[in-house]
Amino acid sequence: MIHNIAQGVQAFTSNAFLVSGDRTVLVDTGANFDAVSHVRDDVDELDAVILTHTHEDHVGNVEAVRDAFDVETWGFDTDQPWVENAIADEETVRIGDDDYLALHTPGHKDDHLCFYAESAGILFAGDLIFQNGSFGRTDLAEGDRDLLIQSIDRVLGTVDESLSEMHVGHGPSVIDRPYDDIELASRAARMY
Repeated sequence: MIHNIAQGVQAFTSNAFLVSGDRTVLVDTGANFDAVSHVRDDVDELDAVILTHTHEDHVGNVEAVRDAFDVETWGFDTDQPWVENAIADEETVRIGDDDYLALHTPGHKDDHLCFYAESAGILFAGDLIFQNGSFGRTDLAEGDRDLLIQSIDRVLGTVDESLSEMHVGHGPSVIDRPYDDIELASRAARMY
């Protein structure tokens, strides 16, 4: 089960996806709301926190979650203060009941990761791709439009039309033909 614990939160935050199963994981913690109580509404324990990237809106609740559940955090770059354990490009990571391929996808931020479970048809896209072909900002520190386009194309070349769910860093998850949104983002990022 995948539940966005930040859904309905009015503060500036990212989405934060609680994935329960064999390995109960919080994908991003969000910021500026009580993530701990939202997690506790669904589960008693967490096995890990996995970060798509370390912008403040995605990691603001890391310390509170880490302290409350005595869990470690995982992400691409252990030089970042919120990342205790590294996930390498193309490493397999267990999230919930499925194995996900970690894809290093810079362009929005250097340490950005996407996670794709081929067997389940699920993609966690972070701030790389959003609904309706929107794509991550490149006007922040470490932003790079050419790298972003390469990363979107990498995801496009990894997933296929059987993709059934795309969970994004902001806005609604895409559960109706998410592959089309990735294709659209690939084209749009070249135009704007």
